[in-house]
Amino acid sequence: MGMNNSDSKTADTDSLDDAILAVLARADVKTLSAPEIAHAIAAENDWHGLLVPIRRSAVALAQAGRLVIYRKGKPADPNDFRGVYRLGLPRHD
Repeated sequence: MGMNNSDSKTADTDSLDDAILAVLARADVKTLSAPEIAHAIAAENDWHGLLVPIRRSAVALAQAGRLVIYRKGKPADPNDFRGVYRLGLPRHD
């Protein structure tokens, strides 16, 4: 049984989610910007095309409680944020 288009998109989304979480887990800082994550994931210099998919994945991961979206240093509502943002793993203080 072959993969249909929606299966392929789900696999791509899952691998991007995993890549984002892996980059955050090995970062020396608590948060990273989307371009920083894109640079870490992208092959060569093809990172610009990852910015929108990273934002979509970040929203889904934040809604699932797997990462936190920060805006101006404070956690932002994943359903309603604009502008510059950073991503970090949830803290377990």
